[in-house]
Amino acid sequence: MNHYETVFILNPVLSDVQVKETVKKFEDYLTSKGGEILYKEDWGLKKLAYNIQKKKTGFYHLFEFNIPGEEIATFELEFRRDDSVMRYLTVKLDKHAAIWAEKRKIRVKEKAAVKVAKKEKK
Repeated sequence: MNHYETVFILNPVLSDVQVKETVKKFEDYLTSKGGEILYKEDWGLKKLAYNIQKKKTGFYHLFEFNIPGEEIATFELEFRRDDSVMRYLTVKLDKHAAIWAEKRKIRVKEKAAVKVAKKEKK
């Protein structure tokens, strides 16, 4: 099993329900092929650096997962087949990248805790 990270951008014209269904579809695909999702993040609607398909924004999502290496090609084929996916990038994480990913997860959790603490003070 290899350790991978995928970031993908979904079309901004999708409804919240359609975005959740699309993300769930990719999660289910990974688990059906023997993969294990270690972490996922919804980055929300972000402005793109350049227009893609005449769109200026997109819904960003991140998956960190383990899966056998031979399954990556078919996983990326699923992204290419889905019209709601504007872009995707999958990278294999080495030991240094895995350490950095763990640090990023900790930072995200700390930021979320700070936001909650600020809301509780109000």
